[in-house]
Amino acid sequence: MVESNATGITAAGIAAAWQRERPGTPTGSIEIVTPIWWLAKVFTDDRGRALRAAGIDAATLDLLSVLRRSGAPYTLTTRELARRTLVTAGAISQRVARAERQGLVARAPEEAGEGGRRAVLVSLTADGHALVERSVDVVLGREAELVGGLSESEREQLVGLLGKLLADVRRRAAAGGQGDHRGAEESAEQ
Repeated sequence: MVESNATGITAAGIAAAWQRERPGTPTGSIEIVTPIWWLAKVFTDDRGRALRAAGIDAATLDLLSVLRRSGAPYTLTTRELARRTLVTAGAISQRVARAERQGLVARAPEEAGEGGRRAVLVSLTADGHALVERSVDVVLGREAELVGGLSESEREQLVGLLGKLLADVRRRAAAGGQGDHRGAEESAEQ
């Protein structure tokens, strides 16, 4: 199946154009990476619309969702929130302050732990709990609709392949890989 963006441009067409204009250009990734970029754009734009309809922004949903998924009593330290959301401590501090002003979370000091360091505990309020419950259904329901064209076996296969690709890309990105422009087939053989 040939995939294209909204303008009818295909990833294969982009790869062919590069080969025509610059023979020898490494184009083996284009038919994988380009559709991923296109999907990311479609999912991001659609999620933005779903979030606006639910009355929440992405950063707040991320914060409230992490607290909700942690289980009762829906309380985590700011350090643990930063770890689970993959954002900086400063970004978590801003998110928590904004959500606290909106009445969605409450902050409280934690008793001094190891090494005498105190931490800040963040807990979902009743309003925060209600908002995340409504929002998650809207957002995840919409995303389920968007991927509804895949059969269960196709979903399982895609989940496995995306997991494998993500782990490998993270490993390669962490290693740097500067100057290593071998094709995917050659790299896979090693």
